[in-house]
Amino acid sequence: MSPAADHDPVPSTPLDPGAVDPYGWLEDVEGPAALAWVRERNAHAHRSVGSGAGFETTEKAILEVLDSDARIPDVSRIGDHLYNFWRDGAHPRGLWRRTTLSSYRTDSPEWEEVLDLDALAEAEDTAWVWHGASLLRPTPEQLAAGQPWRRALIDLSVAGSDADVTREFDVVTRAFVPAPEGFERAEAKGGLAWADEDTVYVFTDLGPGTTTTSGYPRTVRLWRRGTALDDASVVFEGRDDDLYISGRRSRTPGFERDIVHRSIAFYRSETFLVSDVGTPAQALRRIEVPESAEVGLHREWLLVELRDPWAAGGHSYPAGALLAAPVEEFLAGSRDLAVLFEPTPTTSLAGATWTRHHLVLNVLDDVVNRLHVLTPPTVSTGSTTGEGVGSTTGEGVGSTTGEGGEWVRSSFPTTDPVATVGVRAVDPLDSDDVWVVTSGYLTPSTLSLATIGSPDAGLDPLKAAPSFFDAAGLAAEQHFATSDDGTRVPYFVVGRADVLHRPRHAEPRPTPTLLYGYGGFEISLTPSYSGGLGRAWLERGGVYAVANIRGGGEYGPSWHQAALGRHRHRAYEDFAAVARDLVQRGITTPAHLGVQGGSNGGLLAGNMLVRHPDLFGAVVIQVPLLDMKRYSHLLAGASWMAEYGDPDDPEQWAHLRQYSPYHHVTDGVDYPPVLLLTSTRDDRVHPGHARKMAALLDAVGADVTYYENIEGGHGGAATNAQAAHMAALAWEFLAQRLGAA
Repeated sequence: MSPAADHDPVPSTPLDPGAVDPYGWLEDVEGPAALAWVRERNAHAHRSVGSGAGFETTEKAILEVLDSDARIPDVSRIGDHLYNFWRDGAHPRGLWRRTTLSSYRTDSPEWEEVLDLDALAEAEDTAWVWHGASLLRPTPEQLAAGQPWRRALIDLSVAGSDADVTREFDVVTRAFVPAPEGFERAEAKGGLAWADEDTVYVFTDLGPGTTTTSGYPRTVRLWRRGTALDDASVVFEGRDDDLYISGRRSRTPGFERDIVHRSIAFYRSETFLVSDVGTPAQALRRIEVPESAEVGLHREWLLVELRDPWAAGGHSYPAGALLAAPVEEFLAGSRDLAVLFEPTPTTSLAGATWTRHHLVLNVLDDVVNRLHVLTPPTVSTGSTTGEGVGSTTGEGVGSTTGEGGEWVRSSFPTTDPVATVGVRAVDPLDSDDVWVVTSGYLTPSTLSLATIGSPDAGLDPLKAAPSFFDAAGLAAEQHFATSDDGTRVPYFVVGRADVLHRPRHAEPRPTPTLLYGYGGFEISLTPSYSGGLGRAWLERGGVYAVANIRGGGEYGPSWHQAALGRHRHRAYEDFAAVARDLVQRGITTPAHLGVQGGSNGGLLAGNMLVRHPDLFGAVVIQVPLLDMKRYSHLLAGASWMAEYGDPDDPEQWAHLRQYSPYHHVTDGVDYPPVLLLTSTRDDRVHPGHARKMAALLDAVGADVTYYENIEGGHGGAATNAQAAHMAALAWEFLAQRLGAA
């Protein structure tokens, strides 16, 4: 421990949030004393967990999966090329590359290097981490003249932090366009977005008054090539207490629109259409929908996804519904809205993806994907563009009459009924093709192409990932637990079939079992294949379970809102109910049951530690929130008050304190062993949360292991090697504490 920590008092009662925090000095991210403490704790973690043959074997097995050439390269079609960003042992920071569809179909595609991030990092002596690229689509006239896609905006982060830089790149010459000719944005949270070949929208930190209290952009400006950034004209300026302001241009031929998005807070926003942008006649027009709704624009159509009930045009629409209307008619005052999806008690909308002529809805039914194709009417003539007329089904998807005709429902090409299915448009401007990815706990991922709208359309398999572990004798199942208030809570469980198929209330087996959860921000947890999980845990006889607790999005906005603010305890009650159900099914015992969660899930895991220390044998907490008194004052924490509440408001602090793990640690409690993992470069959730919790647990004599990666940002790791190292620490810690072979 550092000299400062040698004199920290051991709390015999929970910390008083009104007193001086004895571990507040650990919030100094790069302070000498704090980093000395980190180095000592890291050394302890390597001595206790990260050494020995078991750790090395696990780390190697995970890295082989992450670096494997047999992985499916995730691609995006841009012009005549498929682009992919790839990391492996030879390119730890990554390679941006491209190929053609015909080559991609082969077993050994011919890749053309566009940007080598490792070479760039070495040349510039900067630990660059890829954050993505946006290419400028040529105009129809340029495409007709044979002009290639050329200009890109590339986002790069130093060591993985959320703050990044943007630099213009020429994909023909494969070189950055230097300033002042090229666009460059200094390191900050924000971005650039193409307006045209010589103009970008810029939303970033430009000095005092240009960021929100959450540290995100407060203004969006129009920046013209060859001019100073300070001279960029302001398009929109938000309030200090807004969350994020951004702008973009939709370049769909015939439907060009300039759009400003004002994020007021999580789950509250406004969308504006801008006319005469960047001129003295500039005007903004708000799309008049509830602030809690999400807005989508595609050609002549407006989509509105509701988080709260909405009464409009003499009709009432429920939370979770997806509505549609012609944009121009809506702006003119019409509220004749077509209901494209309406939730049921077991269904929610997981996503909606436009192709050129169709809309694909991805619906979760008891956390299982179901896909539907909707074809809109022709606005100008009122005739339908599909065959037949669909009707509302039990899943809430159908056709509803609106001005101009009816939306027509048709089937999606058959997919695996038990796997998670993701759908993404290949090019929504001129194609009805979609990428379809399927994945399950025991089913390696596959990537296919499908053409929507064709009567005989089917899946065209392109790539299939190999099996990275032996799944013989394993089973994946879905069960339901009952929470304290009677709510039915689904969860998935994966493990040996003979372990899972035991009579309920049978004598529990001492099977090492890991229960994972998140339960926040309307995020759903669905099945996915993980070679690392299989190798490090399932092949060793472990059981893996995932709890779909309230706070997530598995059953739509109501499932999320049921655990907001003062109702947060419901998420933790749900999770504890799933843990007990695993024991009641005879799968495991509390001594052999572990819990793991990261970020908001780290807050969940921290609450399991302090609320139910007798229910778990080990706890893994990653990049967590834990000090809910200080969270809104640390980095991006102020942006999450819509999720948790304002700790500076005494009434709200009263419920926040109930689930602030840092304020519930006391001496004399037999806590299960704890591993805390975080990153120095995490500029979203402050590493001080994990640091202070580790120091406090150590002070009360708990078995606590702490490791902090210097790089990685909120993801925890910047390279595959770092990711494998962090994962191996967690798996080996769980294996040691829960008794895995």
